[in-house]
Amino acid sequence: MIKQFTKLKNKNILITGGAGFIGSNLCETLLKVGAQVTALDNFATGHQHNIEAFLNKENFSFIEGDIRDLETCHKACQNQDFVLHQAALGSVPRSIEDPIRSNAVNIGGFLNMLVAARDAGVKRFVYAASSSTYGDSEALPKVEENIGKPLSPYAITKYVNELYADNFFKTYGLNTIGLRYFNVFGRHQDPNGAYAAVIPKFVMQFMKHESPVINGDGTYSRDFTYIDNVIQMNLLAITTDNEEALNEVYNTAVGDRTTIKDMAEQLRGYLSAYDAEVKNIEIKHGPNRQGDVPHSLASIEKAQNKLNYKPSHVFAEGLKEAVDWYWENLG
Repeated sequence: MIKQFTKLKNKNILITGGAGFIGSNLCETLLKVGAQVTALDNFATGHQHNIEAFLNKENFSFIEGDIRDLETCHKACQNQDFVLHQAALGSVPRSIEDPIRSNAVNIGGFLNMLVAARDAGVKRFVYAASSSTYGDSEALPKVEENIGKPLSPYAITKYVNELYADNFFKTYGLNTIGLRYFNVFGRHQDPNGAYAAVIPKFVMQFMKHESPVINGDGTYSRDFTYIDNVIQMNLLAITTDNEEALNEVYNTAVGDRTTIKDMAEQLRGYLSAYDAEVKNIEIKHGPNRQGDVPHSLASIEKAQNKLNYKPSHVFAEGLKEAVDWYWENLG
C-alpha cells in the first residue's frame, strides 16, 4: 500500500481524531509515505499511547484541542493540503444516552471543521461517514443512493454531516468525499470502556476467561471491515484524479457479511491457539440492543468503479491479524 501512495510525500495532511483508533492508523501510514502529518485530538476517546511513537518524528505534529472550538479548527487547518476528518463521538448507545453531546461534537464540530477547511483553502476534505445512515432500510446490499430513516441520534448526526458536506461543495466549492464506514476493526481499537466495539470487547473478555454476551440470538450480521481496507479508502479519496469521484459518498467495507455468532466463534478459535482454555469459554446471549440495525452488507461497486478500491483483507484475514495484534500488545 505504501508504494501506491508515494505521491503524498511532503503533502500537508491534517487528521482529526488522530489519537483515536482509525486516526492513529492513518497517521502511521501517512508518516511512512513521507507526508507532513498534523493530528488533532482532545483525548475524549483517543489515547496518548496511540501517537507516542510518532511524537519524535520530524514530519509529525500534534495539536491537543477540541473540534467544538472554531479557533482550534482554524489553527489546525492552516497550510493543510488535505483533511481526513475522523473526530467524532461514536457509538449508537452513547448517542441514545447523551444525544446533546453527540450532536455538539458530530454536527457542531463537523461544521466548524468544514468552515475552517473552506477558509484555509484546503484542496479536499475527506470525512468519516457511517453505515448507520442506512437506518431502517431493509434492502441488501446497501447502495449509497438508497437510505432509510436513521434509528439513533448518532445515525442522524452522520447523515447531517453528508448534507453539510454536499452543501459546502455546492455553496463554497469545497471538494469533499464521505466514507460510510461499516463496522471497522483492527489494531489500536480500544477494548475497554462502556462503548467498546464488539470485536475488541469480545477479545478482551476471552483473554480474561470471561463469557462474551451477544445482543440477541446472534443472527444479526455485519460487514466487518478491517482497518487496512479503511486506510486504503482514505488514501484513495485524497489522491484520486477522477473528478467524477469527488463530492460523493462511498461505502467503505468488504462486501460480505458475518453473523455476530459466527464472529464470536471465529474469535474463540483464533485465541485458542494462544490459550487452549479459551475454547471452553461459553458464549452467552442477552436482549437485542436499542437502535441496532439487524443486517449490514455493503455494495462496494461504486468505490471499485470510481476510486479503484480493492479490499486487501477479507473478514477472516483481518480478524486473524487483529487477534495477533491484541495478543502481542495486551496479552
